[in-house]
Parts: sequence; C-alpha cells; structure tokens
Amino acid sequence: MKRVVVVTAGLSQPSSTRLLADRLASSTARALGARGADVAVEVVELREHAQALASNLLTGFPTGELRQAVEKALSADGLVVVTPIFNASYSGLFKMFFDVLERGSLQGKPVLMAATGGTARHSLALEHAMRPMFTYLQAVTVPTAVFAATDDWGGSGGTQQALSSRIDRAAEELAGLVAASEPAQAGDPFEDGVAFEDLLAG
Repeated sequence: MKRVVVVTAGLSQPSSTRLLADRLASSTARALGARGADVAVEVVELREHAQALASNLLTGFPTGELRQAVEKALSADGLVVVTPIFNASYSGLFKMFFDVLERGSLQGKPVLMAATGGTARHSLALEHAMRPMFTYLQAVTVPTAVFAATDDWGGSGGTQQALSSRIDRAAEELAGLVAASEPAQAGDPFEDGVAFEDLLAG
C-alpha cells in the first residue's frame, strides 16, 4: 500500500487551493494504480490546525491533532503540497506547518509542489520560494511544479486543458518516484527530545 498525503493551505472553504490539491491527488492515485499499486490518499487541511500552529511557535512542540498531522506527513510515501501565493511567496500558514518539521525529516521523500494565485505572475514563487524550502528539508521534488491562476479555472478550453496536462505530468512524475521507493519508515521526531528541566540544568 502506497500512502500519499496531501497538505493544503487554502483558507476559504471551498477554495481553489483545495480544488487543485484534490485534482493532483486523484491524478496521482490513477497513475499509481496504473502501475499496479494500491493507494491510500489522506488530506491535511492546515486551516483546521491554524491555532495549534500558532501555539507551536511559542512552545516548540505540536500537540493533539497537529501532531497527528505531522506524523501523517512524515510517514507518507509521497506528499502533494499546495499553497495559495501571498506577496510573491507561500502563505504563512503553509510555512508554519513545515517549520514544525526537523531538517532531514523529509529526507528522500517525493514531493509534488503546487500553488494557486490570482495571476500567472505569481508562478515563480514555486521556484524561488517553495523549491528551496523543500531542498533544505532534503525532500525530492518532482521536476514539474503546478501553478493554477484564476484564468486557468474559468478561461477557455485550451487554458483548462493546459492545466490538466500540467497536473497529469506532475502526477506521473510523483507516481514514478513513489512506486520506486521503499515504504516510508518515520519514527516520532519528538520521542527523544531533551526534557525542558534538563535544558535548564545545562
């Protein structure tokens, strides 16, 4: 069984960010199924963890459902990550979630990056902001990153077809990496942490 976890940072409900995430997940599942793999897809909606993520900035430790969301991401065979673009970069909510993860915790994990925004001018954020972050986390990002502008949803048939083509190409790339990978073995990244009393004691 191959587990694909979708991390989406859309703020509204419904949102174009979630719509893009669902289409990428469906296309990835089809591509893996065509390779003979059983697939389980799980979705992490970051808007549901906004308060816990803010608390994590102060405490340094995710708790409750946020911790479960982190464990899902770490134990996935592949990730689909989608964020709206604000001020030429990923959203603060998206960044806060990945700030929870230790460097190296995504080492070797296949990741498909995607984003939504008002105009195609924001598409460069995938390359100058998102890809460097996942490189720092030592993930393996697929070559094709998918950006969907407002016109891609409501434009001409050719525009929508171009988006569908990008989605399918990126999904094929992710499926190829996931199918070839060993099952993910993620431990608890917080299990061996130093007790706060020990830190104070030096």
